[in-house]
Amino acid sequence: VQLVESGGGLVQPGGSLRLSCAASGFTFSSYVMSWYRQAPGKERELVAVIISVGGSTNYADSVKGRFAISRDDGKNTVYLQMNSLRPEDTAVYYCNAKSVWGNNYWGKGTLVTVSS
Repeated sequence: VQLVESGGGLVQPGGSLRLSCAASGFTFSSYVMSWYRQAPGKERELVAVIISVGGSTNYADSVKGRFAISRDDGKNTVYLQMNSLRPEDTAVYYCNAKSVWGNNYWGKGTLVTVSS
């Protein structure tokens, strides 16, 4: 099983980034996919969740209206479009996959730094 995040980097406040998470080794379409983040000195927090393609999504209050999660089950990939980025969005962003059977997988993370 692998979850590989990409797309992180340095961006100025107000800018945008698109994160990708490529999955392999499990039946991607059967899993709930999420993005979490962990800022320095803080606990890991849930950012966004997507149940299925075109289906239910949920967001942390801090990113509602700015971030959008989506998935492409044909490509086994989940995305996080991040707009209007703020310095407080600086964190390592992690991809997570969960199944109803209790399987729980994590990627290694990608660093997003929002700074001028």
